[in-house]
Amino acid sequence: MRPLRPPVLIVPGLGNSGPEHWQTRWQQQNPDFIRVEQADWDQPDFTDWLNRLDAAIRACPTPPLVVAHSLACSLVAHWIARHGGNLHGALLVAPADIDSDSHTPPETHGFRPMPLARFGCPAIVVASRDDPYVDFGRAQHFARCWGARLVDAGACGHINSSSGLGDWPFGAALLAELATTE
Repeated sequence: MRPLRPPVLIVPGLGNSGPEHWQTRWQQQNPDFIRVEQADWDQPDFTDWLNRLDAAIRACPTPPLVVAHSLACSLVAHWIARHGGNLHGALLVAPADIDSDSHTPPETHGFRPMPLARFGCPAIVVASRDDPYVDFGRAQHFARCWGARLVDAGACGHINSSSGLGDWPFGAALLAELATTE
């Protein structure tokens, strides 16, 4: 990937993104990408996670482009609901359905309810047809409410390292598209 104009924040979800996850690979290939670090990746504290995201966004010299995965998609939606859409854009991949007991673990329930306010920035939601953490119809609903474009990733699980995506060039192309959005 070539360097992108807006700052890019990598925002992993529950458990962080391991060494084979596309978020980690993107960050390794792009040293200027900034990972939003959390104090506890396995027992997330909503307020702490939100404050850390807010601090990372405020530290950017210009509105950043956020790249969120799973639980972090709801985190970004909460941030936007509280602070407005002062982002260059948002790439929201495999949003976990935090409102569903059957799709998400109890550790995520502190992020409820899923904010459904329209985003004030360009956004793309990428969803898989067989994601164990969200029904495709719910992901469509989130995208509609957020005013985001929905990209159907087909059947590729949770769009994580278990999906075998490697560097995930398709996702990188979506990121590049958002980066050039004015």
